Amino acid sequence: MPSAAMTFEANTNEVQNLDRGKVGLICLMLTETALFAIFVTAYIFFLGQSTTGPQPKDVLTLPVWATICLLSSSATVELAVRALHSGATGRFQLWLGATVLLGAEFLRQTGIEWNKLINTDGLTISTNIFGTTYFSLVGLHATHVVIGLLLLTGLLLAGLTGKVKGHERRFELVGWYWHFVDAVWIVVFTTVYVVGL
Repeated sequence: MPSAAMTFEANTNEVQNLDRGKVGLICLMLTETALFAIFVTAYIFFLGQSTTGPQPKDVLTLPVWATICLLSSSATVELAVRALHSGATGRFQLWLGATVLLGAEFLRQTGIEWNKLINTDGLTISTNIFGTTYFSLVGLHATHVVIGLLLLTGLLLAGLTGKVKGHERRFELVGWYWHFVDAVWIVVFTTVYVVGL
């Protein structure tokens, strides 16, 4: 029967072997999930309560191309992670470059949509409660995409200059973050463009 000291030592070793980066990122994603849950709940709660200004069904269209781009970027970032682990630097750069381009296209499509909503349809964050909740929720997600793109672009530049070797773990964590951003988009897309219409 193991003694209490042996059990404590075994538990201490397990704690020391935890990857602090992974634990930190998981904690960040849990916090961000709670934040997004608040914004999604607010959007659903206030849905249909705007008495003036444009309504969702009048101005929103399904962002199909933007969604295809963002969800495809999850596959390309995973291919980049695998290429980096196998030492295939060229394939890593190719797949990571594709991920950055797909993410940038998603943001471009979001900008096109916002330009139409603001300048053509007259919907702003202060127009009505729909505008407030829409721009807050979609804007929060777009902010996370921008952060992810900055991280991915930095890693792409490091890869192109040959400075990514030995940083596989860090890149894997950025990949996790990017998958999280993509998963959140599925919730945002469903809330705003499926349930909300």
